[in-house]
Amino acid sequence: MKKISKETEEKLVRSLSWETTELLPFLPYLLQDFWELGSDPVLMANMINKHVGISDNTRVLDLACGKGAVSVSVAQKLRVKVKGIDLMPEFTEYAGQKAKEHNVDNLCEFLTDDINEAVKTEKEYDCVIFGAAGVDVLGGPAEALKKLKAAIKPGGFIMIEEGCIPDDGKREDIRYNANTFFSLQQWMVFFSEAGLELVETAHGQNEGKLDSVAGLAAITERANELIEKHPGKKELFEGYVRNQRNEYADINDSLETVTWVLKKL
Repeated sequence: MKKISKETEEKLVRSLSWETTELLPFLPYLLQDFWELGSDPVLMANMINKHVGISDNTRVLDLACGKGAVSVSVAQKLRVKVKGIDLMPEFTEYAGQKAKEHNVDNLCEFLTDDINEAVKTEKEYDCVIFGAAGVDVLGGPAEALKKLKAAIKPGGFIMIEEGCIPDDGKREDIRYNANTFFSLQQWMVFFSEAGLELVETAHGQNEGKLDSVAGLAAITERANELIEKHPGKKELFEGYVRNQRNEYADINDSLETVTWVLKKL
């Protein structure tokens, strides 16, 4: 796996269902049953088609692309060029395979990199997608919006999905990582301060099969397999399943999943 900085490791721990970065090498095994790891691919493709002027020169950047489900869907439906970047080489390799299966390998490019480093050089895109990866990975809301904004052209668009608190008074009901979530009102302030225009809001979307009863069962099964192979790490894998279960419960009970379309002014 690509070497990452300690700072990035700490961001990953804060944003994902982990207690420690010791879990990182086991993530591909735990998530091997899923292709869709982030936002709804159909929703993202539809939003881009609705708001971005599609042409032969349209370029889309998919940050924290996971296994490429969104990238492949966007390329297939809109026939635009998409670059997906993710930290996990197993994920980007799988994404490349899926692009070939769907006959869009000529439109898709997948790179293994720390997205905090990638955004320093990836510029002039018509649209950047950051779906359900957790803004703490990019340094928190203000820093994330700054980095995403720098990757697009003037008049370009950001598609971002986040779990947020409908009312800040409900924060105490959140079971896992409560301090990483913000209210809808707080997000409106972040957008304004970043110089971004809110164009559309889609409520009630979810992260697909990963956050479902069946998804949790699959992760639990893979964790149990790892416990058999690595009994000394039983607490590590059980902790991940526990956090995943709490996160799933939060999505259903305490959080609202929102997808925003933002335009660079």
